[in-house]
Amino acid sequence: MLFIALQCAAAANRTILVFGDSLSAAHGLRLQQGWVALLARRLRRQAYRYRIVNASVSGETTAGGVVRLPHELKACRPGIVILELGANDGLRGLPLTLAERHLAAMIRMSKTSGARVLLVGMLIPPNYGPRYTKQFAAMYPQLARRYHLRLVPFLLKQVALDPQLMQSDDLHPNARGEPLVLDTLWPYLKPMLTRGR
Repeated sequence: MLFIALQCAAAANRTILVFGDSLSAAHGLRLQQGWVALLARRLRRQAYRYRIVNASVSGETTAGGVVRLPHELKACRPGIVILELGANDGLRGLPLTLAERHLAAMIRMSKTSGARVLLVGMLIPPNYGPRYTKQFAAMYPQLARRYHLRLVPFLLKQVALDPQLMQSDDLHPNARGEPLVLDTLWPYLKPMLTRGR
């Protein structure tokens, strides 16, 4: 935590805080292979002077995120928050009213801190039942409309159905899939970026 705080203080408002779960924490891979590390390299290559802080935690739910986020916002003072949470709530069959409430609270916290939010949407397998699956899929667009946010509709759009791009758990991209995950997110993030010092 101290390292993250020092990292954030140095970057001030040109910090992008990635606040997610195992999909952003490079689960099952080396950190350098994950889409967040690939994003940091792309930003450097394209001369966007941003510092990336990855505060993602494998297994994180929205309930855990809403507790952790105030500390990260205070430490980092990010200009942009990439909010990628909710998948674990869905996979555990947790009440979606609570997940939506927690996500809304994190969005409000981020905006109150002065950060712009990129909301990252997810989908869950159909075996959770059509009603739950449909409600889960609708949760992210509803939040994006309510809070006027940019939304990545489905982070794993280019990889989820291709076994060659997924790890054996069928939940997390492999090293070949991670660049495509970044390519899915990039068109939504790029308009939020500015060049500068």
